[in-house]
Amino acid sequence: MFQSTLLAGKRILITGGGTGLGYSMGRRFLELGARLAICGRRVEVLEKAAASLSAETGGEVATVGCDLRDAAAVEAMVEQIWATGPLDALVNNAAGNFIARTEELSPRAVDAVLGIVLHGSAYATLACGRRWLAEGRKATVLSMITTYAWTGSAYVVPSAMAKAGVLAMTRSLAVEWGGRGVRLNAIAPGPFPTPGAWERLVPRPDLAQRFETQNPLGRVGEHRELADLASFLLSDGAGYINGEVVTIDGGEWLQGAGQFNFLRELSDADWQALKPKKRG
Repeated sequence: MFQSTLLAGKRILITGGGTGLGYSMGRRFLELGARLAICGRRVEVLEKAAASLSAETGGEVATVGCDLRDAAAVEAMVEQIWATGPLDALVNNAAGNFIARTEELSPRAVDAVLGIVLHGSAYATLACGRRWLAEGRKATVLSMITTYAWTGSAYVVPSAMAKAGVLAMTRSLAVEWGGRGVRLNAIAPGPFPTPGAWERLVPRPDLAQRFETQNPLGRVGEHRELADLASFLLSDGAGYINGEVVTIDGGEWLQGAGQFNFLRELSDADWQALKPKKRG
């Protein structure tokens, strides 16, 4: 499936594409024949990433500095990109998150996460979507969410609120725009270590070890695994997948959903002790 022409001819914008999973997805898209645009607030990071991606793959990478929290800036960015040719896909990847006891959050802290994740994803999706619909162009939006978009999660409440909103947008527009040629899907990743984010979200080595291995597969995800999934969902081969969320977390959220899953910690001796005693 992952032939070098899988994404040939497609021009893809990744928000937050200069680092982390955005960078990894961008590299894979280029390997599969796509042309790439990446955006973010730090232009120097984008330019460094673009140079590295081009050197690694030989692909075409454009960079645009943009604060996704600013609707006018997002509109200007998309207009600038369209001036050199339309996009075929948008990946809403930019994120902001931190752990905190919710009662200690300031309004500014809440707004920071919602602004990037929810508002930024909506602004970018609408800016691209209006152009695609007006042009009658087939296109795809892929958004990075999380499994706690539908369960909620303590200590990352603004992120849970924002990701739930992006999920609602994905499913709503999949119905509204699907028949007009624009597909929308999402990916819900489990633990995929990235520099910076890991230190903010998992502050102690012992907690990191537990976080990384608490899924049934007992390991973290590899960036290539997620990048391959994203590549497939953007490809023409996924043309009948619309309004779907694909979870890639080693079974982590399912493990936490079952009321009696804690019994996996019982030893063989514990299970033997629980067996009914044979009557004389």
